[in-house]
Amino acid sequence: MSAGFASLEDGALVALAAEGREAAFVEIMRRHREPLYRLVRGHVGDADEALDLVQESFASAWRHLRRFDQTRPLRPWLARIAINRSRDWHRRRALRSVFGFGGGQTDEAVAVPDDSPLPDAAAAARMEMDRVWVAIASLPQRLRETLLLRTVEGMSQAETAQALSITQKAVETRLYRARQQLSALLGEG
Repeated sequence: MSAGFASLEDGALVALAAEGREAAFVEIMRRHREPLYRLVRGHVGDADEALDLVQESFASAWRHLRRFDQTRPLRPWLARIAINRSRDWHRRRALRSVFGFGGGQTDEAVAVPDDSPLPDAAAAARMEMDRVWVAIASLPQRLRETLLLRTVEGMSQAETAQALSITQKAVETRLYRARQQLSALLGEG
């Protein structure tokens, strides 16, 4: 159904979706779901929560589509929504822990590797990636967001600055600090 929309630019898709063409929004989701998932996964460190937050992000984007300036790139706008959803998730989680409603796994439980023998190198690689995602999620918010947008999502310095509402110089500084802290967390520094 959305095959006719695959050749359209994001701005044209937004215009069509804002007019109620759901297939155009389906194409937007198809294009941007994986990058948003990687961004959110890096932000929260939990794969299942990341899936839910990406769905919430797209739902929010759908509700606010008419506010989007079609002359601007869509990707930073969607990233901003996803980051805001991730921040909300962190705030809710912090509140639950303060009031004793946590009940879930702690960050320490997530970070502990499985001591059972590994069947192959692929399992070891998955564990290492999980360790990296947990380390990224433990970075301070401003550093984590910058690192994810620039290195994981491959956004330009200008796009990252736009998504985070900061200067390009601040992007450069935060990226440097994020890499330093990540190296230290992973025991590489």
